[in-house]
This record gives sequence, structure tokens and C-alpha cells, in this order.
Amino acid sequence: MLSRTADHLFWMSRYTERAENTARMLNVHYETSLLPQSAAVSQYGWLGVLSLSELLPAYSARHGDVTPQGVMHFMVLDEDNPASIIACLKAARENARAVRGTLTTEVWETLNQTWLEIGRMRHEGAFDRDPGAFFEWVKFRSHLSRGVTLGTMLQDEAFHFLRLGTFLERADNTARILDVKFHAVESEFFGAASEKDLEYDFYHWAAILRSLSGFEIYRKVYRDVIEPERVAELLMLREAMPRSLHHCMSEVLNNLLLVGAEPQGPTMRHAGRLRAELRYGHIDDILATGLHAFLTQFLDRVNQLGAHVSRDFLVPAAG
Repeated sequence: MLSRTADHLFWMSRYTERAENTARMLNVHYETSLLPQSAAVSQYGWLGVLSLSELLPAYSARHGDVTPQGVMHFMVLDEDNPASIIACLKAARENARAVRGTLTTEVWETLNQTWLEIGRMRHEGAFDRDPGAFFEWVKFRSHLSRGVTLGTMLQDEAFHFLRLGTFLERADNTARILDVKFHAVESEFFGAASEKDLEYDFYHWAAILRSLSGFEIYRKVYRDVIEPERVAELLMLREAMPRSLHHCMSEVLNNLLLVGAEPQGPTMRHAGRLRAELRYGHIDDILATGLHAFLTQFLDRVNQLGAHVSRDFLVPAAG
């Protein structure tokens, strides 16, 4: 396969997954902002949204004070923000258009229709009327795209590059959500929060699980009250959980093998070490040494793995 074709497929799936993940992240903060809580705690949550995507400087330079409405518009409808939902869906569609002949008609039509429909919804003000329904629509279109890909495409190299992009992006997002949430809870700021704020912490953890489609899975696995340590274990170490770090890295490793990565090469070694730490790790050991440090290092290593994949298979970055 040509490296340019692989590059477009890889980024098509990453942008689609990124749009879904952004919708999930914003939806959980939108829902938790409706809970009774202090203004300071609410403000800290919206700052976390921008920190999660490393966009706080860009937002501040253009919009100044952080407000819920400003953050939502910046992360959803601002085409000048490359991480916004509309920018991600546009980039996914453009990458798909570049490799139209490699995709099935159903895959292309799904992505193209998503782009056309979000333009119509933007014009009609659908997001402003009901943000929750809009986020569910974004998630549904991502599910549809992934399902059509699984159901109609030949499982050849093109398919495996699509899967590779999906699970690298998903691993990055899950780690960021966990890091921001746990870091906020452990911070001195939250230590000074009122009892009423802390009383609602259960609902925040439940919202985090729902944002990663993990609430029902948590109940099935643990059959107990929601505890932060178990949330971390489920979303990091449970391979059967489809959005966990372990599951994502297992999929990345499998698809690297299927696209012909050298089994003893640096890319496979890097991915293998990451997966092994998650497969054989224990949540108590991770928490004892520091969850923030573990997740920060994990994010750095996932980015390095993405660079390895780009170097081995995709179009080299300019310069």
C-alpha cells in the first residue's frame, strides 16, 4: 500500500474517533455542570476541558475569560480550532475523499453525509437548542462509521490502518480523561471544596464512566458502589473493556502485526512494552507510585508510538 494512502486512512479514523471523544468529554462536563455545585468547582471543570486538549493558551488568546458557553462553542463549532468537533469531522471527510477509491461506497457516504448534516444542524442552531442531543448525534455518527467499516470493508491493510488510528486515538483520549479527573480530585483546590461539592462526587464519577460507556460495565464487573480506584482499574487494566488502555494497546499491537510491522523492530517493541505494563500491572502499584505520573508517561509514550508508526508506514512529516 502507498504510504500516502495509509496516511489518509490512519488520520481519517483518528479524526472520526477524536470527534466522538470530544463529544463524550463535553457531554460529561455539560451534565455535571447541571448538578448543584459551587461556581468555583464548575469553573475548574471547564478549565479542565481545555487542559485536557492542551488548548487553554489558544482559547485564552482568542476569548479571554473561560465561560461554559465560550468553551462549548470553541470545542464544537469553531473551525479555526483544529480540535473542535466540526474541524475533526471536516478533516475526516477530506481524508476519506482523498482515498475514495480505497473505501467502500457505504463508508464514504456515511462520512460525507455526516459532514453535510453537521453543516445543516449548525445553520439551524441545533447545538444551541439541545447540546446533549447534539453530542449523542456525534457519537451515533461515529458508531455508524465504525460499524459500516467493519461490515463492508475487506479486512486488508487499508482496514488495519483504520483500526490502528482508531485505537491509538482512543488510548490517548481515555488516558487524558482519567488524568484530568483524578488530578482535579487530588488537587488542593478540591481539598478546599465544600462538603456539598464532595457529596456529589459520586455523580461525577458516574458521569465519567458514562462518558466512556463504562457505567453499566462497572456495575456488571464490580457489583458495588463506585470507587475511584476501581474506575481507574476498569478504564486502564481491564482488557475486556473496549475503551480501556489495555484493550486499546492490544488492538494496536495486533493491527501493527497485520500491516507488516517488524516483530523485533522498535515500533513493535515500543507497543509491546506498553501493552505488557498494562497486562501485568496492578492498580495498587500504579496508585502507590502516582497515577498522574503513570498517565503522563503513558501519553508521552503513545505519542512516541504514533511517531514510530508515521516513520515506518505513513507520509513523513515535513522538515
